[in-house]
Amino acid sequence: MNGRNSTESIMEKDSRLLSRSVRIPFFPLVARTGQGAILEDLEGEKYIDFLSFGAISNVGHNHPAVVEAIKAQAETLIHCNPAYAFNERLTELTEELVAITPGTGNKKVAYGLSGADANDGAIKAARAYTGRQKIIAFLRSYHGNTYGAMSLSAVSLPMRYNFGPGVPEIYHIPYPDCHRCPMGHCNDQECQMACYRYFLGLFETLFAPDEVAAVIMEPIQGDAGIIIPPQDYMKNIYDFCKNNGILFVSEEVQTGMGRTGRWFGIENFNLEPDIIVVGKALASGMPLSALVARGGIFDAWSSPGHVFSTSGNPVCCAAAIATINVIRREGLLEKTIETGRYIKERLDTLTTKYQQVSQVRGLGFMIGVELVKDRASQERARDLAAKIVWRCYERGLYLTFFSGSVLRICPPLVINWQELDQGLSILEEAIGDAISGRVPDSVLETVKGW
Repeated sequence: MNGRNSTESIMEKDSRLLSRSVRIPFFPLVARTGQGAILEDLEGEKYIDFLSFGAISNVGHNHPAVVEAIKAQAETLIHCNPAYAFNERLTELTEELVAITPGTGNKKVAYGLSGADANDGAIKAARAYTGRQKIIAFLRSYHGNTYGAMSLSAVSLPMRYNFGPGVPEIYHIPYPDCHRCPMGHCNDQECQMACYRYFLGLFETLFAPDEVAAVIMEPIQGDAGIIIPPQDYMKNIYDFCKNNGILFVSEEVQTGMGRTGRWFGIENFNLEPDIIVVGKALASGMPLSALVARGGIFDAWSSPGHVFSTSGNPVCCAAAIATINVIRREGLLEKTIETGRYIKERLDTLTTKYQQVSQVRGLGFMIGVELVKDRASQERARDLAAKIVWRCYERGLYLTFFSGSVLRICPPLVINWQELDQGLSILEEAIGDAISGRVPDSVLETVKGW
Protein backbone atom coordinates (compact mmCIF):
# COMPACT_ATOMS: atom_id res chain seq x y z
CA MET A 1 0.00 0.00 0.00
CA ASN A 2 1.49 3.32 -1.12
CA GLY A 3 0.45 6.95 -1.06
CA ARG A 4 -0.30 9.53 1.58
CA ASN A 5 -2.97 7.40 3.22
CA SER A 6 -0.43 4.72 4.13
CA THR A 7 1.85 7.32 5.71
CA GLU A 8 -1.03 8.72 7.71
CA SER A 9 -2.09 5.21 8.72
CA ILE A 10 1.38 4.32 9.97
CA MET A 11 1.69 7.58 11.88
CA GLU A 12 -1.75 7.10 13.45
CA LYS A 13 -0.86 3.57 14.58
CA ASP A 14 2.52 4.79 15.82
CA SER A 15 0.86 7.50 17.92
CA ARG A 16 -1.71 5.07 19.29
CA LEU A 17 0.54 2.08 20.01
CA LEU A 18 4.11 3.21 20.53
CA SER A 19 5.44 4.70 23.76
CA ARG A 20 5.99 8.41 23.34
CA SER A 21 9.34 8.02 25.10
CA VAL A 22 10.92 6.82 21.84
CA ARG A 23 9.89 9.62 19.49
CA ILE A 24 11.37 13.11 19.11
CA PRO A 25 8.85 15.01 16.94
CA PHE A 26 10.31 16.47 13.76
CA PHE A 27 8.68 15.42 10.48
CA PRO A 28 5.90 13.15 9.16
CA LEU A 29 8.51 11.05 7.36
CA VAL A 30 8.04 7.30 6.94
CA ALA A 31 11.35 6.08 5.56
CA ARG A 32 11.01 3.27 3.02
CA THR A 33 14.45 2.87 1.43
CA GLY A 34 17.92 4.33 1.69
CA GLN A 35 20.96 4.27 -0.53
CA GLY A 36 24.17 6.13 0.21
CA ALA A 37 23.20 9.63 1.29
CA ILE A 38 19.64 9.46 -0.09
CA LEU A 39 16.48 8.46 1.77
CA GLU A 40 13.13 7.77 0.12
CA ASP A 41 9.72 7.85 1.78
CA LEU A 42 6.53 5.91 1.03
CA GLU A 43 5.40 8.48 -1.53
CA GLY A 44 8.67 8.19 -3.45
CA GLU A 45 9.95 11.57 -2.28
CA LYS A 46 13.72 11.64 -1.94
CA TYR A 47 15.77 13.42 0.72
CA ILE A 48 19.45 14.23 0.93
CA ASP A 49 20.49 12.94 4.34
CA PHE A 50 22.35 15.42 6.57
CA LEU A 51 21.57 13.45 9.75
CA SER A 52 22.78 9.86 9.25
CA PHE A 53 20.03 9.01 11.75
CA GLY A 54 22.16 10.60 14.45
CA ALA A 55 25.75 9.76 13.38
CA ILE A 56 24.89 6.11 12.72
CA SER A 57 24.92 5.61 8.95
CA ASN A 58 28.52 6.72 8.53
CA VAL A 59 29.14 4.62 5.41
CA GLY A 60 25.71 5.52 4.08
CA HIS A 61 22.44 3.65 3.89
CA ASN A 62 22.59 0.09 2.62
CA HIS A 63 26.20 0.19 1.49
CA PRO A 64 26.54 -2.82 -0.87
CA ALA A 65 29.53 -4.21 1.02
CA VAL A 66 27.67 -4.06 4.35
CA VAL A 67 24.51 -5.57 2.85
CA GLU A 68 26.49 -8.41 1.29
CA ALA A 69 28.32 -9.12 4.57
CA ILE A 70 25.01 -9.27 6.45
CA LYS A 71 23.45 -11.59 3.86
CA ALA A 72 26.43 -13.93 3.73
CA GLN A 73 26.63 -14.26 7.50
CA ALA A 74 22.88 -14.68 7.92
CA GLU A 75 22.98 -17.63 5.55
CA THR A 76 25.55 -19.47 7.71
CA LEU A 77 25.00 -18.50 11.36
CA ILE A 78 22.62 -15.84 12.63
CA HIS A 79 23.41 -16.08 16.31
CA CYS A 80 26.04 -17.39 18.66
CA ASN A 81 25.79 -16.54 22.35
CA PRO A 82 29.29 -15.31 23.27
CA ALA A 83 28.94 -16.72 26.78
CA TYR A 84 28.81 -20.28 25.52
CA ALA A 85 30.71 -20.53 22.24
CA PHE A 86 33.25 -18.81 20.03
CA ASN A 87 32.65 -17.43 16.56
CA GLU A 88 35.15 -16.22 14.00
CA ARG A 89 33.35 -12.98 13.14
CA LEU A 90 33.63 -11.84 16.75
CA THR A 91 37.34 -12.63 16.85
CA GLU A 92 37.93 -10.94 13.50
CA LEU A 93 36.14 -7.77 14.60
CA THR A 94 38.04 -7.72 17.88
CA GLU A 95 41.34 -7.79 15.98
CA GLU A 96 40.15 -4.84 13.87
CA LEU A 97 39.05 -2.77 16.88
CA VAL A 98 42.33 -3.35 18.66
CA ALA A 99 44.12 -2.21 15.50
CA ILE A 100 42.18 1.01 14.82
CA THR A 101 41.76 2.36 18.36
CA PRO A 102 44.49 4.67 19.67
CA GLY A 103 47.07 3.35 22.08
CA THR A 104 49.45 0.44 22.22
CA GLY A 105 49.82 -2.58 24.43
CA ASN A 106 47.59 -5.50 25.23
CA LYS A 107 44.17 -4.01 24.55
CA LYS A 108 41.02 -6.04 25.11
CA VAL A 109 37.41 -5.62 23.98
CA ALA A 110 33.99 -6.18 25.57
CA TYR A 111 30.75 -6.10 23.57
CA GLY A 112 27.18 -4.96 24.07
CA LEU A 113 24.17 -3.84 22.06
CA SER A 114 24.14 -0.05 22.30
CA GLY A 115 26.23 2.93 23.29
CA ALA A 116 24.18 3.14 26.48
CA ASP A 117 25.11 -0.30 27.76
CA ALA A 118 28.72 0.36 26.77
CA ASN A 119 28.68 3.40 29.03
CA ASP A 120 27.30 1.20 31.81
CA GLY A 121 30.21 -1.11 31.13
CA ALA A 122 32.68 1.74 31.43
CA ILE A 123 31.34 2.54 34.90
CA LYS A 124 31.57 -1.10 35.96
CA ALA A 125 35.05 -1.64 34.52
CA ALA A 126 36.46 1.55 36.07
CA ARG A 127 35.09 0.70 39.51
CA ALA A 128 36.27 -2.89 39.34
CA TYR A 129 39.77 -1.99 38.17
CA THR A 130 40.46 0.93 40.51
CA GLY A 131 38.52 -0.25 43.55
CA ARG A 132 37.06 3.26 43.70
CA GLN A 133 33.44 4.35 43.34
CA LYS A 134 33.24 7.96 42.22
CA ILE A 135 32.76 8.86 38.54
CA ILE A 136 33.12 12.34 37.07
CA ALA A 137 30.95 13.20 34.06
CA PHE A 138 29.91 16.45 32.40
CA LEU A 139 26.92 18.76 32.40
CA ARG A 140 25.00 18.82 29.10
CA SER A 141 26.37 15.40 28.15
CA TYR A 142 24.28 12.62 26.61
CA HIS A 143 25.32 8.99 27.06
CA GLY A 144 22.14 6.96 26.58
CA ASN A 145 19.08 5.71 28.44
CA THR A 146 20.02 2.70 30.53
CA TYR A 147 20.16 3.63 34.22
CA GLY A 148 23.94 3.96 34.21
CA ALA A 149 24.06 5.97 30.99
CA MET A 150 21.15 8.13 32.10
CA SER A 151 22.97 8.80 35.37
CA LEU A 152 26.05 9.93 33.44
CA SER A 153 23.92 12.18 31.22
CA ALA A 154 22.89 15.72 32.08
CA VAL A 155 21.42 17.06 28.85
CA SER A 156 17.71 17.55 29.55
CA LEU A 157 15.26 17.33 32.43
CA PRO A 158 12.67 15.09 30.69
CA MET A 159 15.34 12.42 30.28
CA ARG A 160 15.53 11.90 34.06
CA TYR A 161 12.30 13.37 35.44
CA ASN A 162 10.20 11.02 37.62
CA PHE A 163 12.66 8.12 37.34
CA GLY A 164 13.97 8.38 40.88
CA PRO A 165 17.64 8.25 41.91
CA GLY A 166 20.18 7.12 39.37
CA VAL A 167 23.44 5.27 39.82
CA PRO A 168 25.13 6.80 42.90
CA GLU A 169 28.49 8.54 43.15
CA ILE A 170 28.38 10.26 39.75
CA TYR A 171 29.39 13.93 39.83
CA HIS A 172 28.87 16.41 37.00
CA ILE A 173 31.14 19.30 36.12
CA PRO A 174 30.87 22.01 33.43
CA TYR A 175 32.02 21.05 29.94
CA PRO A 176 34.52 23.58 28.53
CA ASP A 177 32.35 25.57 26.12
CA CYS A 178 34.26 28.74 25.30
CA HIS A 179 31.43 30.12 23.13
CA ARG A 180 28.96 29.94 26.01
CA CYS A 181 31.34 29.67 28.95
CA PRO A 182 29.43 28.05 31.84
CA MET A 183 31.75 29.87 34.24
CA GLY A 184 31.32 33.26 32.58
CA HIS A 185 35.07 33.81 32.11
CA CYS A 186 35.98 32.70 28.59
CA ASN A 187 35.17 33.61 25.01
CA ASP A 188 35.89 32.22 21.57
CA GLN A 189 39.29 33.88 21.46
CA GLU A 190 40.58 33.08 24.92
CA CYS A 191 40.05 30.21 27.34
CA GLN A 192 41.00 31.10 30.90
CA MET A 193 40.73 27.50 32.13
CA ALA A 194 37.92 28.34 34.56
CA CYS A 195 36.37 24.93 33.91
CA TYR A 196 39.61 23.20 34.77
CA ARG A 197 39.88 25.18 38.00
CA TYR A 198 36.34 24.07 38.82
CA PHE A 199 37.44 20.47 38.26
CA LEU A 200 40.39 20.93 40.61
CA GLY A 201 38.08 22.46 43.18
CA LEU A 202 36.27 19.14 43.57
CA PHE A 203 39.41 17.67 45.10
CA GLU A 204 39.71 20.55 47.54
CA THR A 205 36.11 20.41 48.79
CA LEU A 206 34.34 17.10 48.05
CA PHE A 207 36.76 14.18 47.79
CA ALA A 208 40.34 13.14 47.23
CA PRO A 209 41.74 11.94 43.88
CA ASP A 210 42.15 8.41 45.23
CA GLU A 211 38.37 8.14 45.58
CA VAL A 212 37.70 8.70 41.86
CA ALA A 213 37.56 5.76 39.45
CA ALA A 214 37.16 7.58 36.13
CA VAL A 215 36.44 10.71 34.17
CA ILE A 216 33.99 9.85 31.35
CA MET A 217 34.06 12.49 28.64
CA GLU A 218 32.87 13.01 25.06
CA PRO A 219 35.92 14.37 23.20
CA ILE A 220 33.44 16.55 21.33
CA GLN A 221 30.19 17.09 23.16
CA GLY A 222 27.52 16.04 20.67
CA ASP A 223 23.94 16.64 21.77
CA ALA A 224 24.98 19.78 23.65
CA GLY A 225 25.46 21.31 20.20
CA ILE A 226 28.89 20.17 18.92
CA ILE A 227 31.17 21.64 21.57
CA ILE A 228 34.94 21.28 20.98
CA PRO A 229 37.03 21.68 24.14
CA PRO A 230 40.39 23.51 24.12
CA GLN A 231 43.46 21.34 23.66
CA ASP A 232 44.99 22.68 26.88
CA TYR A 233 41.93 21.69 28.87
CA MET A 234 41.98 18.17 27.48
CA LYS A 235 45.68 17.79 28.21
CA ASN A 236 45.28 19.11 31.77
CA ILE A 237 42.38 16.75 32.59
CA TYR A 238 44.19 13.82 30.99
CA ASP A 239 47.44 14.49 32.85
CA PHE A 240 45.61 14.90 36.17
CA CYS A 241 43.95 11.52 35.64
CA LYS A 242 47.24 9.85 34.74
CA ASN A 243 49.02 11.33 37.75
CA ASN A 244 46.31 10.19 40.17
CA GLY A 245 45.36 6.72 38.97
CA ILE A 246 42.03 7.89 37.53
CA LEU A 247 40.90 6.24 34.30
CA PHE A 248 40.25 8.57 31.37
CA VAL A 249 37.30 7.25 29.35
CA SER A 250 36.68 8.64 25.86
CA GLU A 251 32.99 8.33 25.04
CA GLU A 252 33.04 7.88 21.24
CA VAL A 253 29.49 6.74 20.56
CA GLN A 254 28.86 9.79 18.37
CA THR A 255 32.41 10.82 17.43
CA GLY A 256 33.68 7.35 16.53
CA MET A 257 34.05 5.42 13.28
CA GLY A 258 35.42 8.29 11.22
CA ARG A 259 32.84 10.96 12.01
CA THR A 260 35.46 13.68 12.67
CA GLY A 261 37.94 12.49 10.02
CA ARG A 262 39.77 10.28 12.50
CA TRP A 263 38.74 6.80 13.54
CA PHE A 264 37.97 8.27 16.97
CA GLY A 265 37.46 11.84 18.14
CA ILE A 266 40.07 11.69 20.89
CA GLU A 267 42.75 11.37 18.20
CA ASN A 268 42.19 15.05 17.38
CA PHE A 269 43.76 15.79 20.78
CA ASN A 270 46.66 13.30 20.52
CA LEU A 271 45.62 11.51 23.70
CA GLU A 272 45.43 7.79 24.46
CA PRO A 273 42.44 7.01 26.71
CA ASP A 274 42.30 4.08 29.08
CA ILE A 275 38.87 3.03 27.77
CA ILE A 276 37.08 3.89 24.53
CA VAL A 277 33.28 3.58 24.29
CA VAL A 278 31.99 2.71 20.80
CA GLY A 279 28.43 2.38 19.48
CA LYS A 280 26.08 3.90 16.88
CA ALA A 281 28.05 3.65 13.59
CA LEU A 282 30.13 0.62 14.60
CA ALA A 283 27.92 -1.81 12.66
CA SER A 284 26.15 0.69 10.38
CA GLY A 285 22.97 0.60 12.45
CA MET A 286 22.98 -3.05 13.48
CA PRO A 287 22.79 -3.35 17.29
CA LEU A 288 26.38 -3.53 18.50
CA SER A 289 28.58 -1.64 20.95
CA ALA A 290 32.09 -2.14 22.23
CA LEU A 291 34.45 -1.13 24.99
CA VAL A 292 38.15 -1.15 24.16
CA ALA A 293 40.47 -0.93 27.17
CA ARG A 294 44.20 -0.97 27.67
CA GLY A 295 45.79 -4.08 29.07
CA GLY A 296 44.86 -5.08 32.59
CA ILE A 297 41.65 -3.12 33.03
CA PHE A 298 39.34 -5.94 31.99
CA ASP A 299 41.26 -8.42 34.09
CA ALA A 300 39.52 -6.92 37.13
CA TRP A 301 36.07 -8.25 36.25
CA SER A 302 34.90 -11.73 35.38
CA SER A 303 31.97 -13.43 33.70
CA PRO A 304 29.14 -12.58 33.66
CA GLY A 305 30.20 -9.06 34.62
CA HIS A 306 29.52 -7.60 31.18
CA VAL A 307 28.02 -10.15 28.79
CA PHE A 308 24.71 -10.06 26.93
CA SER A 309 23.04 -13.00 25.24
CA THR A 310 22.90 -11.30 21.85
CA SER A 311 26.03 -9.12 22.04
CA GLY A 312 28.77 -9.85 19.53
CA ASN A 313 26.12 -11.33 17.26
CA PRO A 314 27.83 -12.80 14.14
CA VAL A 315 25.60 -10.83 11.75
CA CYS A 316 26.29 -7.57 13.58
CA CYS A 317 30.00 -8.34 13.71
CA ALA A 318 30.03 -9.02 9.97
CA ALA A 319 28.37 -5.63 9.39
CA ALA A 320 30.97 -3.94 11.61
CA ILE A 321 33.90 -5.60 9.82
CA ALA A 322 32.46 -4.52 6.47
CA THR A 323 31.95 -0.98 7.82
CA ILE A 324 35.60 -0.74 8.88
CA ASN A 325 36.75 -2.08 5.52
CA VAL A 326 34.60 0.45 3.64
CA ILE A 327 36.01 3.36 5.64
CA ARG A 328 39.53 2.13 5.00
CA ARG A 329 39.14 1.09 1.35
CA GLU A 330 37.24 4.20 0.21
CA GLY A 331 39.55 6.62 2.03
CA LEU A 332 36.67 8.09 4.01
CA LEU A 333 38.83 9.47 6.82
CA GLU A 334 40.83 11.65 4.45
CA LYS A 335 37.70 12.62 2.51
CA THR A 336 35.87 13.60 5.71
CA ILE A 337 38.66 15.93 6.82
CA GLU A 338 38.83 17.68 3.44
CA THR A 339 35.09 17.84 2.80
CA GLY A 340 34.34 18.83 6.38
CA ARG A 341 36.53 21.91 5.96
CA TYR A 342 34.57 22.82 2.84
CA ILE A 343 31.22 22.46 4.64
CA LYS A 344 32.41 24.58 7.54
CA GLU A 345 33.90 27.30 5.31
CA ARG A 346 30.74 27.54 3.26
CA LEU A 347 28.48 27.73 6.30
CA ASP A 348 30.80 30.26 7.97
CA THR A 349 29.71 32.82 5.39
CA LEU A 350 26.25 32.75 6.96
CA THR A 351 27.61 34.28 10.17
CA THR A 352 28.35 37.51 8.29
CA LYS A 353 25.13 37.41 6.28
CA TYR A 354 22.74 36.81 9.18
CA GLN A 355 22.94 38.11 12.73
CA GLN A 356 20.87 35.10 13.81
CA VAL A 357 23.66 32.68 12.83
CA SER A 358 25.89 32.94 15.87
CA GLN A 359 28.57 30.33 15.21
CA VAL A 360 29.52 27.41 12.99
CA ARG A 361 31.69 24.80 14.70
CA GLY A 362 32.81 21.22 14.35
CA LEU A 363 35.25 18.77 12.85
CA GLY A 364 34.82 16.56 9.81
CA PHE A 365 31.18 15.65 9.27
CA MET A 366 30.15 16.64 12.79
CA ILE A 367 29.16 20.30 12.48
CA GLY A 368 26.76 22.53 14.38
CA VAL A 369 25.21 25.83 13.29
CA GLU A 370 24.06 27.78 16.34
CA LEU A 371 21.06 30.10 15.93
CA VAL A 372 20.22 32.99 18.23
CA LYS A 373 17.58 35.67 18.45
CA ASP A 374 20.29 38.32 18.52
CA ARG A 375 24.06 38.42 18.96
CA ALA A 376 23.96 40.64 22.03
CA SER A 377 21.87 38.36 24.23
CA GLN A 378 22.86 35.07 22.54
CA GLU A 379 19.37 33.82 23.42
CA ARG A 380 18.70 30.52 21.70
CA ALA A 381 16.30 30.66 18.74
CA ARG A 382 14.39 27.37 18.99
CA ASP A 383 11.48 28.45 16.79
CA LEU A 384 13.85 29.62 14.08
CA ALA A 385 15.66 26.29 14.14
CA ALA A 386 12.37 24.42 13.87
CA LYS A 387 11.28 26.50 10.89
CA ILE A 388 14.60 26.00 9.12
CA VAL A 389 14.59 22.22 9.42
CA TRP A 390 10.95 22.12 8.30
CA ARG A 391 11.68 24.13 5.19
CA CYS A 392 14.65 21.84 4.50
CA TYR A 393 12.33 18.85 4.81
CA GLU A 394 9.87 20.42 2.39
CA ARG A 395 12.66 20.89 -0.17
CA GLY A 396 14.23 17.48 0.16
CA LEU A 397 16.92 17.86 2.82
CA TYR A 398 16.78 15.76 5.97
CA LEU A 399 18.37 17.33 9.05
CA THR A 400 17.40 18.16 12.61
CA PHE A 401 18.47 20.42 15.44
CA PHE A 402 19.48 19.86 19.05
CA SER A 403 20.57 21.81 22.14
CA GLY A 404 17.60 24.10 21.61
CA SER A 405 18.79 25.86 18.47
CA VAL A 406 21.82 24.16 16.89
CA LEU A 407 21.37 22.74 13.40
CA ARG A 408 22.94 19.27 13.23
CA ILE A 409 25.02 18.80 10.07
CA CYS A 410 25.95 15.13 10.10
CA PRO A 411 25.92 13.60 6.58
CA PRO A 412 27.06 10.08 5.74
CA LEU A 413 30.78 10.02 5.01
CA VAL A 414 30.05 8.64 1.52
CA ILE A 415 28.00 11.65 0.37
CA ASN A 416 29.12 12.87 -3.06
CA TRP A 417 29.92 16.45 -4.03
CA GLN A 418 26.71 16.97 -6.00
CA GLU A 419 24.54 15.80 -3.11
CA LEU A 420 26.54 17.86 -0.65
CA ASP A 421 26.35 21.08 -2.66
CA GLN A 422 22.65 20.62 -3.32
CA GLY A 423 22.02 20.00 0.37
CA LEU A 424 24.00 23.06 1.44
CA SER A 425 22.12 25.21 -1.10
CA ILE A 426 18.79 24.00 0.28
CA LEU A 427 19.98 24.75 3.81
CA GLU A 428 21.13 28.26 2.89
CA GLU A 429 17.79 28.99 1.21
CA ALA A 430 15.86 27.57 4.17
CA ILE A 431 17.76 29.79 6.61
CA GLY A 432 16.94 32.82 4.47
CA ASP A 433 13.26 31.83 4.21
CA ALA A 434 12.90 31.29 7.96
CA ILE A 435 14.69 34.51 8.95
CA SER A 436 12.64 36.55 6.48
CA GLY A 437 9.35 35.14 7.80
CA ARG A 438 8.46 32.95 4.83
CA VAL A 439 7.93 29.84 6.99
CA PRO A 440 4.61 29.91 8.91
CA ASP A 441 4.34 29.54 12.67
CA SER A 442 2.01 26.60 12.14
CA VAL A 443 4.97 24.26 11.55
CA LEU A 444 5.87 24.67 15.22
CA GLU A 445 2.93 22.39 16.06
CA THR A 446 4.77 19.54 14.35
CA VAL A 447 8.46 20.25 14.89
CA LYS A 448 9.32 20.05 18.60
CA GLY A 449 12.98 19.05 18.41
CA TRP A 450 15.53 17.84 20.91
